[in-house]
Amino acid sequence: MKETNMNVNAEATTYDSTSIKVLKGLDAVRKRPGMYIGSTGPAGLHHLIWEIFDNSRDEAMNGHADRVEVALLPDGYVRVVDNGRGIPTDIHPKTKVSTLETIMTTLHAGGKFGGEGYNVSGGLHGVGASVVNALSIHTKVEVHRDGGLFMQEYKQGIRKAAVKQVAKSKLNGTVVTFKPDAEIFKEGTEFTWETIVTHLRQQAYLVKGLRIHVIDARAHTGKLDLDGLTYMYDLGYESPSQSFYFEGGLKSLVKHYNEFAKPIHKNIFYIEKSEDNVGVEIALQYIDDMTTKIAAFANNIQTAEGGTHVTGFKTSLTRLVNAYARKNSILKEKDENLTGDDVLEGLTVVISVKLREIQFEGQTKAKLGSMEAQGAVATVFSDAFTLFLEENPDDAKEIVNKGLLALRARKAAKAAKDSVLRKGALEGFSLPGKLADCQSNDPAESELFIVEGDSAGGSAKMGRDRRTQAILPLRGKILNVERARLDKMLGSEQIKNLVLAMGAAIGDTFDISKVRYHKLIIATDADVDGAHIRTLLLTFFYRYYRPIIEAGYVYIAQPPLYKISYNKEVKYAYSDVEKVEALKALGFDDMEEGESPAEQEAESDAQADTEDEKEEKLVKKSGKKPSIQRYKGLGEMNPDELRETTMDPKNRTLKIVSIEAAEEADRIFEMLMGTEVGPRKSFIQTYARDANLDI
Repeated sequence: MKETNMNVNAEATTYDSTSIKVLKGLDAVRKRPGMYIGSTGPAGLHHLIWEIFDNSRDEAMNGHADRVEVALLPDGYVRVVDNGRGIPTDIHPKTKVSTLETIMTTLHAGGKFGGEGYNVSGGLHGVGASVVNALSIHTKVEVHRDGGLFMQEYKQGIRKAAVKQVAKSKLNGTVVTFKPDAEIFKEGTEFTWETIVTHLRQQAYLVKGLRIHVIDARAHTGKLDLDGLTYMYDLGYESPSQSFYFEGGLKSLVKHYNEFAKPIHKNIFYIEKSEDNVGVEIALQYIDDMTTKIAAFANNIQTAEGGTHVTGFKTSLTRLVNAYARKNSILKEKDENLTGDDVLEGLTVVISVKLREIQFEGQTKAKLGSMEAQGAVATVFSDAFTLFLEENPDDAKEIVNKGLLALRARKAAKAAKDSVLRKGALEGFSLPGKLADCQSNDPAESELFIVEGDSAGGSAKMGRDRRTQAILPLRGKILNVERARLDKMLGSEQIKNLVLAMGAAIGDTFDISKVRYHKLIIATDADVDGAHIRTLLLTFFYRYYRPIIEAGYVYIAQPPLYKISYNKEVKYAYSDVEKVEALKALGFDDMEEGESPAEQEAESDAQADTEDEKEEKLVKKSGKKPSIQRYKGLGEMNPDELRETTMDPKNRTLKIVSIEAAEEADRIFEMLMGTEVGPRKSFIQTYARDANLDI
């Protein structure tokens, strides 16, 4: 045994008082921003808006405001306006500076800690606001209260000057304008309009009587007159905008979620009641689908990771459905109980709790930790849902039957899954016959190309790097998993091969650490069928392998559409625009966009020539005029062309698949891949002209 020397490089690992760094003010936020906003990617960037908006929304929740506006301004600025009480501006007794400055520059200085500022709050002036200020290159706060307009500006969380009154005002409210710091958000500071609209629409459902305006003025040219407590919405600027106001609360939100789905029971369950100083509001409805949507909120903060309120609901729901089924002899004595997964299948539910003293697990507030919420939700929901089932026997029967169908499907799916996985194990984990595997056993460098058709598969196999690139050809369109249960899905040869090739199992046995390839590349033809297959594959990954998408393992290949040959020079174009540019670079400036002289001449002989004859003509003319080949499919490319343009990491273009707005993604999948024809037809008719199949 070799002896280990624990004193190696002792000088380099000196640990004393000089090793301890003390961060002052908001330095800790800039040093470790992820601790406060989750990440410095798109999600963290949008979190800045949520933090400031939450402050305004809290004013509305406590009856002090009824209108909030969020505006995206030119040059990367965001402006949030509310007509609440306005942040206090008087001198704080402890910090000896303005309360506004204290709130904007000090962590853990907010209205909640005083005990009387808010009865209910999620975001608070001070905690989120100071973080946003620290992570912005420029922030300006304007406060209307006490008869005056007060203002202060900051750079990276540091004040430029003391708070000062700049004018008189009879209004009340707060205006916060900030610009995220590109130094912090290195992935970019461009906000996504759809993400903001989706989030704020949701908030409007949650706060009855609150009017929310969202405006995208990023493309506006000229001066914006936004002095004081001015709502852009009232000024009539020609910028994209939306306004939200709902009185129906959570019932309206459930209807919105199920817009493109088919409910299995008529009445939406709804209850709003307080228990032990915890406000509980729940709305639910089952749909003819296999997916479960649980939207949970605590003080109107969406808790994406659930928490105690969700636990209380799930436990009660399972118990109540089983109790009703047995009481009414739908479940016999010998029958097993429905599981939690069984009663959750096809459920759309919104759970909202409001607490005075709230505890989240982490600064990003993704999970509720307040234990009193669990008991309050369980009590309120149990009493109300029991009454709902008794008063609505038809609805109750449909809910129980939905659970029974899920139970039978679960057993069938387990049998099918075990069969697939067992077969693989008994055969020494034999891989699908169609799969041409790579030599490497390192997932980090291994790639799986999922290609459309055997012909494309043949070219890809010959053109690949055998050491790191595997090829799995798919014949025809795969099963639409949006409409199929797991047992039927695993009966599909195409999907079974894909599951086995990835090696990570599926369902409750899925293990992302066992994925055999860290690049799963979808390579389909640039036509309608190719787009359909691509969508079917993305549906499969989204519904059953979402963690793989979130890990950044799923890509879409972008093969060229055209090969342009002139003498010995070859250029590839990935769009019609690129084709025109390539032709111009070759000196053919007088040609019509989208058609070369060779194509024009070939087209004139289209009646008499076969495709082979036309191609031969083009080849013959290529010495004088460019030859343009339009790739209708990957199978038309020879192995060298496919390798050079689509498979070689040095030259290829891959688009990573990501989920920026999960809620909107759910709605789109349900609409386009679900059973309801009307919404899908309307969507296609609306956006058909904008479609671009050449990705």
